Amino acid sequence: MGSSLEGVAKRLGEFVTRYKYLCLLFSIMSCIAIGIGAKGLTFSNDYRAFFSASNPELLAFEAFQDKYTKNDNILIVVHQKEGNGLSKQHAMVVEQLTEVAWQTPYASRVDSVTNFQHSYAEGDELIVADLMKNIQSLSEEDILQKAEIAQQEPLLKQRLIANNGKTTGINITVQYPGESLTEVPTAVKHVREIVAKAQQENPDLVFALSGISMLNNAFSESGQQDAETLTPIMYLVLIIVMYCGLRSFPGTIAAVSVVIFSSVVAMGISGYAGIQLTPISITAPTIILTLAIADSIHVLLSYYAARKAGHEKNHAIVESLRINFVPVSITSLTTIVGFLTLNMSDAPPFADLGNITAFGIAAAWVLSLILLPSLIAILPDKKSYATRTSMLSHYLGRFGGVVAQKYRAILLFTVVAIAASAYVVPNIDLNDEFVKYFDHRVEFRRDTDFTMENLTGIYVVEFDVESGKVGGISEPEYLTNLNQFTQWLRMQPEVVHVYSYTDIVKRLNKNMHQDDASMYRLPADRELAAQYLLLYEMSLPFGLDLTDRISMDKSATRVSLTLDNLSTGQIQSFIARTEAWLVDHTPDAMHAKATGATVMFSHIFQRNAESMLSGNLIAVIVITLIMVVTLRSIKYGIASILPNTIPMLFTFGIWAILVGQVGVAAATVTSTSLGIIVDNTVHFLSKYLRARREQGLDPAGAVKYAFETVGEAILLTTFILAGGFAVLAYSTFMINAQMGLLTALAIVMALIVDFLFLPALLMLLAKRSKQASKASIQEGTKNEIYNV
Repeated sequence: MGSSLEGVAKRLGEFVTRYKYLCLLFSIMSCIAIGIGAKGLTFSNDYRAFFSASNPELLAFEAFQDKYTKNDNILIVVHQKEGNGLSKQHAMVVEQLTEVAWQTPYASRVDSVTNFQHSYAEGDELIVADLMKNIQSLSEEDILQKAEIAQQEPLLKQRLIANNGKTTGINITVQYPGESLTEVPTAVKHVREIVAKAQQENPDLVFALSGISMLNNAFSESGQQDAETLTPIMYLVLIIVMYCGLRSFPGTIAAVSVVIFSSVVAMGISGYAGIQLTPISITAPTIILTLAIADSIHVLLSYYAARKAGHEKNHAIVESLRINFVPVSITSLTTIVGFLTLNMSDAPPFADLGNITAFGIAAAWVLSLILLPSLIAILPDKKSYATRTSMLSHYLGRFGGVVAQKYRAILLFTVVAIAASAYVVPNIDLNDEFVKYFDHRVEFRRDTDFTMENLTGIYVVEFDVESGKVGGISEPEYLTNLNQFTQWLRMQPEVVHVYSYTDIVKRLNKNMHQDDASMYRLPADRELAAQYLLLYEMSLPFGLDLTDRISMDKSATRVSLTLDNLSTGQIQSFIARTEAWLVDHTPDAMHAKATGATVMFSHIFQRNAESMLSGNLIAVIVITLIMVVTLRSIKYGIASILPNTIPMLFTFGIWAILVGQVGVAAATVTSTSLGIIVDNTVHFLSKYLRARREQGLDPAGAVKYAFETVGEAILLTTFILAGGFAVLAYSTFMINAQMGLLTALAIVMALIVDFLFLPALLMLLAKRSKQASKASIQEGTKNEIYNV
């Protein structure tokens, strides 16, 4: 099969060199035609894009929102640097912002300490009114008194006003129709404008913006910022490294052309396919840029080696394609397989990343066999490039000889390293706090950190607590159990704030008893509780009702918990403990499950790890089969599993020691890295087997030959690949940064394994084959003697 494929490659090379201008024109025009599709690309600004349509946590949250209205929020935080308590200036700013915030596009509700619907008794009447109104006419003392009321109100303290009164919040509830991708940016832009104006007029106050809409907008802005900064940096690095490695302007131009057009094709196909970009999938061009160069390097280095050996230009191109067609095809296929297995991920952005990258790698594969050689044939080839020598190949050959001699010690060291890595990997902490998805260059991260330090948390967990019957929320038993649940929650160290219907009922009971503080408790009668609720709802202004807290049929209420800055593990532990409390202390109807964005993100790693297990298995099986078929050897195909999988174990072992924490990126990086790691193994094995089969070299000689012929290319591609993925470490998006660093580390580990363990393994396999063959001959001799 190998010889027939080489025949195909030879004919391809002859065709390309003969019709070089036609091939070049056809390649460029085809890429441009496909690239036009990139105009259809859009960018997602919804965190729900990180969860598949069948994700159980997403389905539960959508059902919850259908029940209590689907909404997101923007939280404006106002903080005064000086003084104690709420100042008049601060209160006036909050009142003004509360009024203008209603004009925010898609806003359905605005809550703050100033428009909080404070209820109190006036004779036999229940009065419900804004807690603070016409602040300009109030004295500082009046404001402090009202601020004290707010700080004692369970629904406000540590939610819209801090305990010290110096920080307040204006919460804008927004309901997007979901008809346009401009909805979130439009709302965010409006709020930023009114806050910027307030900041200009009040320079002694500090303003911050947080909330789910700001999170959604941060996903979009972070991804676009990465695309604008990382890709140009990567192209600059690529051009410099390529020229230093090839020492050839024409070669560098040809290789960079392959990279550019591969990215153009990938993004064009993605646009035609309607793929929506996210901060994860937007990194595809950078990854394609990094991976697409590998094929070109092998073709170019083989071309220069042929020129050095005295071959004419076109013949050198044909020879390079003949030598590299099979390994380049294998590495492209295995890398494509690795990235396509990301379709098994429960997070659609990873599937999009896998598909876009696979498109780009497939394009690079074709272009490196058509566009690249046609450009080489057309561009001038100076003698200094054609006759250059490489001392590196000589030293690599000598290094290969040493490895062949010391293979037993290398195998022993590898076993020890495997055991050590397996020991430390389980110590890695899994963490997916969505705030920490962004680094401090992102405004959302800075403002949310400020919010959590001075006012409230952003990690909200929701419970839909059923009563079991229509109107059941007024039943004394339900209210008592709900109140006990609320009080238990407030005693938990992880909880910053609890929003519970029982606080409203207790306040109303106090109001209806002439504000007697001793009556701040639940009414003992169902009818009273129902009447209080009806009277209160009738007194609430439009937009500030309880439809987002109580179900339409009055059979259930919503309990919202704001948690402190916790890790994923701590959030999961808290949720498990809370759900268990409900099971142990409440009737069956009240056994609620936690839901919300916080819950969804706390399970994102687990969901992806489970879904990617099958993806990893498929990748290993398919890649191994490809290796077996193309290498024409079951033994070497199966043996390639070890040098292709050991680097990932080493990678996570080192990560466990140096970092100790990973997020959702770790669940997918194994599949993608496997497809990349196998490249070096393919090229090394193909050269080793060529030396054994065609040149008749012994194992040690074949190992040395592999180092001499492909070692330099492996070093150069490793440097480019590791450097390219390391560039992602500068991403503002933590998932990309972790994915880049883990992949770069895996590529470096693969180089070490392929330069040490792989040749040592080949020596061991060759020795065992020789011993088996010798034993077979001896057995045959014995049989002949016996027969005689």
